[in-house]
Amino acid sequence: MTADNLQLKTYNLPLRLDAHQHFWKFDPVKDSWITGEMQVIRKDFLPADLQPILKENGFDGSLAVQADQSENETKFLLELAQQNEFIKAVVGWVDLCDEKISERLSYWSQFNLLKGFRHILQGEKERGFMLRPDFMRGIAALKEFGFTYDILIFPDQLKFTNEFVENFPDQKFVIDHIAKPNIKDKKIEDWEKELRKIAAHENVFCKASGMVTEADCNNWRQEDFTPYLDVVMEAFGIDRIIFGSDWPVCLLGGSYSESLNIVAGYFSSFTQNEQQKFFGKNAIEFYNLNEYGSGFKK
Repeated sequence: MTADNLQLKTYNLPLRLDAHQHFWKFDPVKDSWITGEMQVIRKDFLPADLQPILKENGFDGSLAVQADQSENETKFLLELAQQNEFIKAVVGWVDLCDEKISERLSYWSQFNLLKGFRHILQGEKERGFMLRPDFMRGIAALKEFGFTYDILIFPDQLKFTNEFVENFPDQKFVIDHIAKPNIKDKKIEDWEKELRKIAAHENVFCKASGMVTEADCNNWRQEDFTPYLDVVMEAFGIDRIIFGSDWPVCLLGGSYSESLNIVAGYFSSFTQNEQQKFFGKNAIEFYNLNEYGSGFKK
């Protein structure tokens, strides 16, 4: 694996945010998705582990995203955010299929640091799970409370996702990890065709995150990612693309800095304003963080 030590141009940037990272206290049962082949992440990852990495790489804060499908996970992340100023917001989990979803969302709306929700759609046996009437009822309820929704899918689910987002033109969505194309085998055509359809919906954003784990983790090269980033940029534009590291999962493909340098290199020729959007402004807009001012937190 190689990566040039590329850094962003030196600007007086506004807040730089890593808009996609995780925390967990490793449990082999709860975290069964972390297999034996993933030894590097089969341990605890907590704020004290991430904060120095963010500082070293010039970031002012991060957004913690759920990795476990339970409301206890949401509480866990909120507690960490309340205790650590650098965690600017949380994307949690709630059962969107719950018949009393509005009551649950009303409860969660009291927590200012909770900005949205995510469901691990990529793991559902029913590939079009997001089109279930009870799930869509839950999504419809998000708007009343101003919550966002992160879409975590594999490429085979893109065709369902386009139909899904068409039903909610006023709901903020973001595609996590550019929908996980098969970068290792350089498969791009079907992914590109379907992703472009989704990008036509202006309420949908896209995170340039989680790419190293879709490449050859041990032998990737910077240029492996360029065709995919080109598609995302052309489809979504600079106003709807967001940076996220996917730490600590990104450690499966090298260091935090190596993953960062993939996009730092790609965006190095972009303007100051464009880089500011990608590395912070777009996340602030998408997750409704402006109301909290420079520090975000109330």
